[in-house]
Amino acid sequence: MSVDAWITAAAVAVVLFALVRELAPPPFVILGAVVALLLLDVITTEQALAGFSNPAPMTVAALYIVARAVQRTGGVTAAVDGLLGRGQPVDNPTIRGTLLRLLPPVMATSAIMNNTPIVAVLAPNVASWAEQRGLPSSKLLIPLSYGAILGGVLTAVGTSTTLVVSGLMEQQGMAPLGLLEPFGMALPVALVGALVVGLLATRVLPDRRAAHQSFASGAKAFTLTVTVEPGGAIDGSSVAKAGLRALRGVYCVQVRRGQRVIAPVAPDLELRGQDELSFVGDVHQVVDLQHRRGLRLSEAHHAARVGGDTRQFFEAVIGPSSPLVGSTLKQVGFRARYDAAVVAIHRAGEPIGDKLGEVPLRIGDTLLCLAGPGFPSRVQHGGVFALVAAIGADAPLDRRRTRLVAVIVAAMLLLAGTGVLTILEASLAAALGLVATKVMTPTQARLAVDVPVILVIAGAFGLGAAVESSGLAGVIADAMARASAPFGLVGAVVGLLLLVVVLTELITNNAAAVLAFPVAQALAVAEGIDPRPVLIAVAIASSLSFVTPLGYQTNLMVYGLGGYRFSDFGRIGVPVSAACVLALSVSAMIGL
Repeated sequence: MSVDAWITAAAVAVVLFALVRELAPPPFVILGAVVALLLLDVITTEQALAGFSNPAPMTVAALYIVARAVQRTGGVTAAVDGLLGRGQPVDNPTIRGTLLRLLPPVMATSAIMNNTPIVAVLAPNVASWAEQRGLPSSKLLIPLSYGAILGGVLTAVGTSTTLVVSGLMEQQGMAPLGLLEPFGMALPVALVGALVVGLLATRVLPDRRAAHQSFASGAKAFTLTVTVEPGGAIDGSSVAKAGLRALRGVYCVQVRRGQRVIAPVAPDLELRGQDELSFVGDVHQVVDLQHRRGLRLSEAHHAARVGGDTRQFFEAVIGPSSPLVGSTLKQVGFRARYDAAVVAIHRAGEPIGDKLGEVPLRIGDTLLCLAGPGFPSRVQHGGVFALVAAIGADAPLDRRRTRLVAVIVAAMLLLAGTGVLTILEASLAAALGLVATKVMTPTQARLAVDVPVILVIAGAFGLGAAVESSGLAGVIADAMARASAPFGLVGAVVGLLLLVVVLTELITNNAAAVLAFPVAQALAVAEGIDPRPVLIAVAIASSLSFVTPLGYQTNLMVYGLGGYRFSDFGRIGVPVSAACVLALSVSAMIGL
């Protein structure tokens, strides 16, 4: 290999290591690698910045705006709610019957919309629906995420990876992907995957308890309200000085002062006589509170209302690009920054019992937050959380413009599908139309775009250019061709797709697509076959992330919401991945 190929291989290895170990947010890791390759003269300035001039990032950004508009107007939930029977009783619902009603509309919707906002809208609704009917939501939420992934590969706009591959194809002088071009190859994959999910969900997925359910059952049993004695030992002291702040296993969730409810409770809040303090936590610690000097048991302790009248609980899942990753709540000043109190942290389906403010946060952690109704809007930008779901209340929807949004989306799909406009032009026109008709304000449109994802896509183009121009892609393709020689073309294609599926579990799906693209091209040249079907197969395989919660954004969204453990995804994800790779390999060989 050349020196540039060795440098690129080292850069790719560092990127993989950093992403797998979550050493830094993906945009920083990938853009940092591109800058390093630029400084080492492995790639040119034009190659490093190629992603920012490619249609893919702008198309994805525009589609985020379109998806957010559909989400705000309730266009997704209406059909699924009707199929599930939300708001009306369903006689003896079963998991398998529910999946049969749920998966087809989710897959169909995900084919024409980005799947991330679909799961963001539906996951809390599905969890609530299941709980109301005595069904374990843990047997529905992973299938919901998988259904969105499988539906997303059916068209060129269903997931960002197909758009990324389409942009790379344009960059190489090929025609971009048509709206329905992936459909023929992806349909068998989607059908086989959905069938395996439906058959295995009831058998292999455990009955897990969601984070808020665990907390609610504990809080109900171990909630105590005590009153500050007027003129007593802590009257006039702050919460911290009174020794009520740093209690292990106990949390002060609110202070009621007359008709006023103070929540979250700041450490420097000055306590006054007759203040009612509500605590939740370990039963022994909570009971001991009534024996502290200056406090007496409230007569109405059994009726304590956690959260007050204007505050509610939210479940917030930490995303891969969150600035909270690696920091503690105390270090980031969570209470002051977001005006919310974290009353519980769940990790891998289990609550963390240590002092919450001192726990380093990780990707996938679910925070149970007590905050006002404006909390979601304060954290929806900047990638702080992958999902914020209000507990016991549906997000407000603006249904007045549902039909208008449906017309705009239909026009976008029609114009892109018939070739009158490119996918980029149609999506930009749709996004502009939504703002012009005041369905979205300019600020709402800006906040709808997941900037870290856009940066990952744009930066990954530079990394892919280095893999190709340095000759590393050719080296990998030659090695794969030699290894698969006893199995012929079939072995080469299956080996490539397995490589892509493994990559997408380790790093972001977009980065996996970009890294695999030049290898797929070189392999097609080495085998003397048309590269287009191979590249479409790579685009599809890059989205087939089922084995871990960290490989795909929608998996991460349901991770905490369903109270899952990391291994739960492997139980069902491994057979689903194997079935999908097999179906995709057959489909790709037919396409060749």
